[in-house]
Amino acid sequence: MMINDLTAAERRVWDAFPLGTAVDFTRDAADGAVEDAADGAGWGADRTVRARVLRALLLTAPQEEGEVSALKIAGARITGRLELKYATVESVVRLSGCHFDEVPDFSGAQFSYVNLTGSVLPGLRSARVRVDGGLRLSGCRFRGPVKLTGAQVSGTLFMERAEFTGQDDEPALRLNQAEIGEELCAPGLRADGEVGLGGAHVAGAVDLRRARLHRPGGIALGAATLATESDVVARHADVRGRVELRGARVGGRLELSYARLSNPGGTALRVSSSVISELWLRNGPPVEGVLNLRRAQIEVLFMEPDMLPERVLLNSLTYTSLIPHEPAQRRLPMLERDEDAYQPYSYEQLTAAYRRIGDDDAARRVQLAKQRRHRATMRWHGRLWGYAQDATVGYGFRPLRAAVWLLSLMAVGSVTYTVLPPSPLKADEAPPFNAVVYTLDLLLPIIDFGQERAYAPDGWSQWLAYVLVITGWILATTVVTGVTRTVSRQ
Repeated sequence: MMINDLTAAERRVWDAFPLGTAVDFTRDAADGAVEDAADGAGWGADRTVRARVLRALLLTAPQEEGEVSALKIAGARITGRLELKYATVESVVRLSGCHFDEVPDFSGAQFSYVNLTGSVLPGLRSARVRVDGGLRLSGCRFRGPVKLTGAQVSGTLFMERAEFTGQDDEPALRLNQAEIGEELCAPGLRADGEVGLGGAHVAGAVDLRRARLHRPGGIALGAATLATESDVVARHADVRGRVELRGARVGGRLELSYARLSNPGGTALRVSSSVISELWLRNGPPVEGVLNLRRAQIEVLFMEPDMLPERVLLNSLTYTSLIPHEPAQRRLPMLERDEDAYQPYSYEQLTAAYRRIGDDDAARRVQLAKQRRHRATMRWHGRLWGYAQDATVGYGFRPLRAAVWLLSLMAVGSVTYTVLPPSPLKADEAPPFNAVVYTLDLLLPIIDFGQERAYAPDGWSQWLAYVLVITGWILATTVVTGVTRTVSRQ
């Protein structure tokens, strides 16, 4: 391109570039009104710069000795496609508040620093782009897909208040397999379409506070196998669609405090097979959709019962601490909402969490609930025996029930056999009759006081003797079973 092809606006940019001077076209706006880059299609020639002029500056323009060149433009309309595919750009690029008529293509390019803050673009192609410093997309509005698959950003990727819009089922933002050297800073991000972070690696935190991610019925946040050394914060986020974090590795907190997660009829949050230091689900409305925590390994699970949805999948979930401390009655519905077949491991995890904090009573309640749910999976005779254990000694977790049964039956037997004493089998050999000891002899299957074999009741008192003997065996068996279970568990 010849130098005499430049317009007045382009001449300003051309002359400023080798000196690293900023060119601010917004100062030329009439009456000082606040401009919106979305209206940039109507900006005139006095603030229009062709994309091929910018390409020539960045790739072929001569450098000024003793100066640091930089492309710094604010409030310009950029026409044509800014094509920098596989280029190496050593100068700083800052195109803030600009309006792009066509989708820029930075695929495979290498930059030292890129800043597009506040610009409006029909999309962005930047697969495998490399930025040695920071990449700023803060306040940008993208009317089409943004492709940053495999991008490498040595510094921080800034996307505060950025807006992304997908088209034709394409993700609104693709950061799959990207490498972020510091943080992904995107509070207030808005996306109509999928935000893809699958396989990305972020050395610092992922900040999605107050983010609005909408893709109803689909994946709103696709972050399967995401790896981050610090936190993933989505506090106050509004997510309509699935949050997919299968196989993720989060070195800090996955914080969903005050967040709304909604995907009715589908999975709202999936962190199956993930390794997470802390997962926070608190102070928000109930999750709408399935909560899938299968095979996840979580050090601290901060989960308020009121946020749990109707369906929770917990198969092989492992956690060390469960907070806040809640009574067992508040935690057990979580296990009962698991639609999978009976999973004893889930009950053992909750039991262990209560024992770590010394709440043995809650641990026993969980174990009792486990046995009752297990009973429902048995055949009829197993269920019948389970009901007997439950009613008598609460599967060994309510041992005082055995004493209550024993005292009650002793009272019934003692009164009955005091009024209707049984006849001695051999009057000259029988010991003196004692109704209380006789009843004990019937109830206790192992201890022999000599009363039972010396006296024989008749009539309906004989049927009472049968009941006492059978009940005694049931009590003894269930007590032994419960004690054995307790000892083996200890």
